[in-house]
Amino acid sequence: MKHTISVIVENKPGVLHRVAGLFSRRGFNIESLAVGETQDPAISRMTIVAEGDEQTLEQIIKQLYKQIDTLRIFDLSPEQAVERELALIKIAASEKTRSEITQIVDIFKARIVDVAQDSIIIEISSEKEKINDLQKMLEKFGILELVRTGKIALQRSSLTCQSSLSVLKF
Repeated sequence: MKHTISVIVENKPGVLHRVAGLFSRRGFNIESLAVGETQDPAISRMTIVAEGDEQTLEQIIKQLYKQIDTLRIFDLSPEQAVERELALIKIAASEKTRSEITQIVDIFKARIVDVAQDSIIIEISSEKEKINDLQKMLEKFGILELVRTGKIALQRSSLTCQSSLSVLKF
């Protein structure tokens, strides 16, 4: 089963390494990992997507809480969170294909961020499935390069990382 958790940590060197190491020592594969500062530069948020059973996840969360830099951990279920990924896709383009590419980009509410004589770079921020669908639609033009971020997510309610509700504590 896939799990998305948000880990609020102190923004210090080595924290990411320790968290990733914890997952690998437990044999728990990280599918997606996105890390960035929060509104407070001293605090970072890690959004981690991993696949495994509930018991393994519980053990990892217990171990994360033992880390001195971990402040809070949130379980982000899809129903209770807004989730997004970002992708940049460089595709081959010619005068003949540009209008069709532009129509596809518009349909997916993506945007063209760079145009060269023989290529176009498209940016999309959306759910994973929508990005996958756009990627499939663009394959016929020739995808030259592709980069995707990991999932980022926030709880839908007015709860914040300072709230004590919905926090995982074992």
